[in-house]
Amino acid sequence: MPQLMKIDFVSDISCPWCAIGLHALEKALDRIGDEVVADLSFQPFELNPQMVPEGQDINEHLAEKYGATPEQSQRTREMIRARGEEVGFTFNMEGRSRIYNTFDAHRLLAWAAEEGKQRELEHALFKAYFTDGENPGSHEVLVRLAGEVGLDKARAKDILASDDYATETREQENFFLEQGISSVPAVILNDRYLISGGQPVDVFEQALRQVLAEG
Repeated sequence: MPQLMKIDFVSDISCPWCAIGLHALEKALDRIGDEVVADLSFQPFELNPQMVPEGQDINEHLAEKYGATPEQSQRTREMIRARGEEVGFTFNMEGRSRIYNTFDAHRLLAWAAEEGKQRELEHALFKAYFTDGENPGSHEVLVRLAGEVGLDKARAKDILASDDYATETREQENFFLEQGISSVPAVILNDRYLISGGQPVDVFEQALRQVLAEG
């Protein structure tokens, strides 16, 4: 009989390693097959909670936050592109390198969870930002993506025009910060085991199998 495993995937839409980690995790789950039933939930984390609505040039942002030179940023982007390719995800940010505020995307993801479409929306958001170069803070983009994954576009528009899910999202963000999560992705298995970073498929598979073996 397959084991039920609770998986909290703490992530931000503007985090490339989160896109890599999600695809690697899903490939690991595919390898394990019917030994496990994954109860996968996406939890909010903002890398840049003070980001202005219009966003910021990514090179400028990385220089301010990490002291990275344009050359270092370019090498990192190439490594990310290659890692994405390994897990079947396309990064295509050249010429569209801007980072945006993601709080409204997290609010919409909280609603999508209630509608059973959270995973689909998370994938759509990663693709919109990292592959298509769109702004994941744009209400127009968010409403369109909601409709594309089968959510009610009118309800999505109403949520974004209000403060719906703002309190819940802040509470969840604060909860994981208080648990010591300071970088993402952070993948928490059965509320007990933590896998940090956009790890390779083999690492996720090994961790999942270890948790299964421990029952």
